[in-house]
Amino acid sequence: MNTQNIRKIDAAATFACIGALLCWSVGPVFIKLLTGCLDLWTQNLLRYLVACLFWLPFLALAFKTGQLDNRVWRKALLPLAPNLVMQSLWAGAFYYIEPAFMNLLTQSSIIWIAGFSLIFFADERVLVKSRRFWLGMALSIIGVVGVMVCKENFAAAKTMTGIGIALAAAVMWGVYAVCARIAFRDIDSRIGFSVISIYTTSGLFVLAVLFGRIQDCLNIPTQSWVYIVVSGVLAIAFSHVLYYAAIRRIGATIPSLVLLSTPFTVLAISRLVFGESLNGFQWLFGMILISGSALAIWAQQHLK
Repeated sequence: MNTQNIRKIDAAATFACIGALLCWSVGPVFIKLLTGCLDLWTQNLLRYLVACLFWLPFLALAFKTGQLDNRVWRKALLPLAPNLVMQSLWAGAFYYIEPAFMNLLTQSSIIWIAGFSLIFFADERVLVKSRRFWLGMALSIIGVVGVMVCKENFAAAKTMTGIGIALAAAVMWGVYAVCARIAFRDIDSRIGFSVISIYTTSGLFVLAVLFGRIQDCLNIPTQSWVYIVVSGVLAIAFSHVLYYAAIRRIGATIPSLVLLSTPFTVLAISRLVFGESLNGFQWLFGMILISGSALAIWAQQHLK
């Protein structure tokens, strides 16, 4: 056997995929824990501020080495508004529904990312002819509807509000993903995210002043500050960079497929912390949703 033809496992990419999965899994739980002492605007600001400060030294180094120029600052304006809206909706949903249920609903973002990509990227329009892609989209839609309708208190006003916010967050995630792809097509993702974090933190500060109660952060316990710092570093600063590092090494398909298991890792943690569980029908439709998303990603990987 010719050992040169055996493809070795990329250890760094594997670590990055698993790291991104774990970091994004703890984020929803920490956000839910903070809903008891902070409004969504204030906790959003504090968590993003931590991520911004974390990457500030790297940004200073990029400026010193000439990697950061006016072009980056200008292009980062494109995904700013979608990111602000998406972050606000994302945090807001946890004030109404449980973490794992919320995470399952936001997996529908694959539908919007695919739809917007067909509009803005000519090289992906061949997907229109892919039966595998349309089957994946159909399964994803069926899965989302099933997960929602099969929830015990689906008709409750609080649940309906949370579902609406979560689905809107999924749409805005699709807009943000496409805008970021357009803006940072030829820019290091770490630099791009560092600049976006500065813009986003500034925008979240304005929103917190207008709609939040920033003064509440002076009275929250030490434990809540630990939640803010850990979630800011792991779920925002680390998760994005690990995800993009994996994409650079092994492409987008495998990392995207790995992250499809996020709702189930979130559920495992949320079950321990909040006692959250899904009923049998939600499990079934959740698997249909994940399968449909995986099929759509697989179809995209086989573009001619």
